[in-house]
Amino acid sequence: MKRAILALATVAAVSAAAIAGLAALKPGLSLFGRTEIISAAAQEAGAIIYYQHPDGLPDYSLTPKKTPDGRNYRAVPKEADISFDLAEDAPAVADAPKARRLKYYRNPMGLPDTSPTPKKDSMGMDYIAVYDDEDADDGTVKLSPGKLQKAGVRFEQVERRVLNTAVRAPGTIELDERRVSVVSFRFEGFIESVENVTTGQHVHKGQTLMRVYSPALTSAAAEYVSVYGAKAGSGITSQGIRGARRRLENLGMSEKSIGEIERTGEMSLSVPWLAPQDGEILERTAVNGMRAAPGTVLFRIADHQIVWAIADVAERDLGLISIGQKVSVRPRAYPNRTFNGEVALIYPHMNAQTRTARIRVELPNPDALLRPDMYADIEIATGSENPVLTVSAGAVIDSGERQLVLLDKGEGRFEPRAVKLGRRGDGRVEIVEGLSEGDKVVASANFLIDAESNLKAALQGLAGGEKAQ
Repeated sequence: MKRAILALATVAAVSAAAIAGLAALKPGLSLFGRTEIISAAAQEAGAIIYYQHPDGLPDYSLTPKKTPDGRNYRAVPKEADISFDLAEDAPAVADAPKARRLKYYRNPMGLPDTSPTPKKDSMGMDYIAVYDDEDADDGTVKLSPGKLQKAGVRFEQVERRVLNTAVRAPGTIELDERRVSVVSFRFEGFIESVENVTTGQHVHKGQTLMRVYSPALTSAAAEYVSVYGAKAGSGITSQGIRGARRRLENLGMSEKSIGEIERTGEMSLSVPWLAPQDGEILERTAVNGMRAAPGTVLFRIADHQIVWAIADVAERDLGLISIGQKVSVRPRAYPNRTFNGEVALIYPHMNAQTRTARIRVELPNPDALLRPDMYADIEIATGSENPVLTVSAGAVIDSGERQLVLLDKGEGRFEPRAVKLGRRGDGRVEIVEGLSEGDKVVASANFLIDAESNLKAALQGLAGGEKAQ
């Protein structure tokens, strides 16, 4: 009896030492997860060889025992099987592996050659076994974790982002056509004198440009003096006065000159001719003493407070541009200055030689730094403030005829999914159709998976053809 007790004590001591040694060598390994196994074995009760601390600590007893907090030590029967080589996350009871049905063997080099039995190719390489679960007809391709790791496959989720896409184009500065005016006569007249104004000089609206004599103008002014100064009761009505005034207005006399006639009641032989707007004189053809026919351009004046930037946008970018988009203009004369404006007009015609479209941008020019015919670099912000579904540009397989992404279905399975693309920007592509937010797609090494998918399709076609025969 003493020998039996001594043997049991020896077994308990050796087990305790082994468990303590394992805990020291593998700190991450815990015996707590074995409680269910040992308890189940104890319930089936063979011979109980010792009792162990209920928390799995290296504390054993040959007889029943309680912990300081009143819990019973756990009985360990002879049939209990404690394995120290199991992984921490191994299940308590391993499920029996399901039998896999072999379908065929395929060529290891991807050639369209299959065999129902093991075989070697001409270089001595073994054919690869293909099972039913690896060759499903659901349009997916399955790869092992090892193959995915070697290929460097990386995943990403489809998410909503704001795409900031910029279209860049060369352009030139031009005058605003609405801010250009000419000075000419509506009658035949003579220029008595031209004021001290020259080409390139800035003039203000109402500033005298020259003094003009014309028989038609003098006649109309004399008639207005006569009817305006007539006394009441002379038979001249207000309608007659308005008619005489309208004749002067039709000849182009300014309100200032007509007001002077009304104030003084006299008509000067020559009439001052005034600038119609603020701006710079682009052209001056008037000289002292010249005779001017009706319609002759004597001065051309342009206002530079607002100018146009005309951009030549490539045909492929035209669909990204719309009226009202923000534009940054950097003149090459002032590379450190940026002028901001908006797209005001998209011209309706294309340039057949350059395959570009013209875009008009209106720019404030208070300092008159922007001059006509300047070259400028124009950047049009075509992004939207609303977030859209996007993936990285590398996630899209674009063959020209179709665009695909590889959708991760889990467990190493991937489904080629056709998508419809939208705008591009910041290295990402808008997904208009085909994916939903939160979908997981392959972001890198997708061409390798696509090649595997094409190989699978070829093998399936070959297998189908052999069955048909």
